[in-house]
Amino acid sequence: MQRKQTVYIAMSADLIHSGHIKVIEEGVKYGDVIVGILTDEAIATYKRLPLLNFEARKKVIENIKGVRETVEQSTLDYTENLRKLKPQYVLHGDDWKHGVQSLVREKVIRTLEEWDGELIEIPYTKNLVGPDLAAAYKELENTADHRRSKLKRLLKLKPYVRVLEASNGLAGLIVENTKIEDVKTSTIKEFDAMWVSSLCDSTFKGKPDIELVDWTSRINTINEIIEVTTKSIIVDGDTGGKIEHFVYTVKTLERLGVSAIIIEDKRGLKKNSLFGTEVHQELEEPGAFAEKILAGKHGQISRDFMIFARLESLIAGNDVNDALMRAHVYIEQGGADGIMIHSKEEHGEDIVEFLTRFREYSNEIPVIVVPTTYNHFTEEKLNDAGASIVIYANHLLRSAYPAMIKTAKSILEHGRTMEADEALCCPLKEILTLIPGGK
Repeated sequence: MQRKQTVYIAMSADLIHSGHIKVIEEGVKYGDVIVGILTDEAIATYKRLPLLNFEARKKVIENIKGVRETVEQSTLDYTENLRKLKPQYVLHGDDWKHGVQSLVREKVIRTLEEWDGELIEIPYTKNLVGPDLAAAYKELENTADHRRSKLKRLLKLKPYVRVLEASNGLAGLIVENTKIEDVKTSTIKEFDAMWVSSLCDSTFKGKPDIELVDWTSRINTINEIIEVTTKSIIVDGDTGGKIEHFVYTVKTLERLGVSAIIIEDKRGLKKNSLFGTEVHQELEEPGAFAEKILAGKHGQISRDFMIFARLESLIAGNDVNDALMRAHVYIEQGGADGIMIHSKEEHGEDIVEFLTRFREYSNEIPVIVVPTTYNHFTEEKLNDAGASIVIYANHLLRSAYPAMIKTAKSILEHGRTMEADEALCCPLKEILTLIPGGK
C-alpha cells in the first residue's frame, strides 16, 4: 500500500472555529494531517496571550477528526518543524500574503522547495468570529482573575514587558489598541500593560503630585480603564501610605484585577522623584519599609498579585550600593515580588550598573526601569542589561498637553476652529469609533 503524504498545518488553536475545521478537512484530502500547535511564547510575539495554555490547546486539537498527530511549534517560523517532518504539503489560509506574516509565508515556500513540497492556501472566510463571540471573548479576558494573572504570564513568556501610561479610559483604549507591524521580525509590536501613574492621574485632575488625590478617586480612574480594556494594569502606589491602610489597598486592587502595585521607599510629604536632590527626599528606614511590603503580601489572597519595591536611593543622592542593600532587604525580609530602580540622571550609567550587579544576585526576580530621563536607551538595550519591565511613565500626558495648548492658541488667533481642525485635530469620528459602542 502506498504511504500517504504528510500534510502540515500550524495554528494557535486558542479559539477553534469553522475556519480551522475547514483547513483540517481540506488537509485530510491530501494526506495525513500533522498540526503544529504554537507555544504560548510564540503566540505572545504576535497577538494577545492565549486564554488556554499549550497543553489544553493540544488536547483540543488531538481530538479533532482528521488530525493524525500534533507537534509543538515554538516560533512563528515553520522552518525547524518543516525540515524535521519534510511534509509534502503545508496548508494555510490565504490571509497571510500581506502584513506581518508575509515573511513567514516566504520562508515556508523557500523551505518547501528543498524537497519539492507545496504550499496550498485556502480562501480565508471573513467574519468567522462574529461580534457576539468577540464580545464574549473580551469579557473572558477581562475577568479579574484572568486579567490579574497576565503580568506574571507575560514575564515568563516574553524577554521583557513593554508598558505605557494610561490615566483615563481614552488613554487606556490607546494603549489597548495601538500596534505596528514589524516586518523585519514578522511580529506585531504593541504595549503589554498599562501604568496608572499617580503623577499623571493628579495632573489630569489639576492637582499637585503629593498624594493629594485619594484612593477613592484613584480607584474610580482604575475602574474607568478596566471597563474598556483587557491588558494588565500596574498601579503607582506612591509610598503606600500607612502600613494598616496599605493592606486594604492591596486587597482592593487585587479584587479589581490589577496585576501589581509599586510603592516607593520614601517618607514624609511626597516630592516627585524627577526633582531629585533639588528638594528634600527622605528615605524610609529599610526594615520599616520591608514590614510594609510584608504586610501587603500577607493581606493578598491570590498568588498572581505582585508588590514591587521602588528604590529611591539614586534619586536621594545615594549610590548604587545603597540601592542594592535596600533591594536585598525588601526581597529577603519583605517578600517583594520585584524591584523598580529609578534615576533622574540622563546618562543612565547608574541604572546599567545597578542592573548588572543585581543580576549577579538574582536572574529571576523582575526589575522595572522607567527611562524618562535616560531616554536614549532602547528597551532592547535595557533588557540586555537586565531589565524585565520597561515603563513609559508619562508620555501620553506630556504629548497631550502641548497639543491642547496649540489648539487653544489657534482658536484664539483665528477666532474660529477651521485652522485647528485642519492642522491639529483628528476627525471626531475617529475617536467615536475607538470607543466601544461609539458607532
